[in-house]
Amino acid sequence: MADATITLNSEEQAVITALEKLNVIQLNNVVKYMEETYGISAAAPMAAAAAPAAGGGAADAGEEKTSFNVELTDSGAQKIAVIKVIREITGLPLGEAKALVDSAPKMIKEGVAKADAEAMQKKVTEAGGKVTLK
Repeated sequence: MADATITLNSEEQAVITALEKLNVIQLNNVVKYMEETYGISAAAPMAAAAAPAAGGGAADAGEEKTSFNVELTDSGAQKIAVIKVIREITGLPLGEAKALVDSAPKMIKEGVAKADAEAMQKKVTEAGGKVTLK
């Protein structure tokens, strides 16, 4: 991007100037607002985030498993509630979260710590879906 020259009009420059004056907490609130209001996500794509975990999937049988894959096995009757929870867990936009729920059984997250996986399972179950930890 250092080589590209981008010209902003006065309105666009005013937005950038206003953002530069925000502290981290305020900027985080702006990002959350934009994610919720416009259905956009500042999160890294799931495939890129899951790639490092793929190599650590093989564990010895004698060790307690510390990393889990969270799989949505059934969306249940309350599909809208499940979509909302999937969006909260993954940070996916509405369309992608709906597609994930519609294509169950589908992996939600891979390589998740046990406590986080159980929390995700509880949230989805409370919303009416079914989750399997693998």
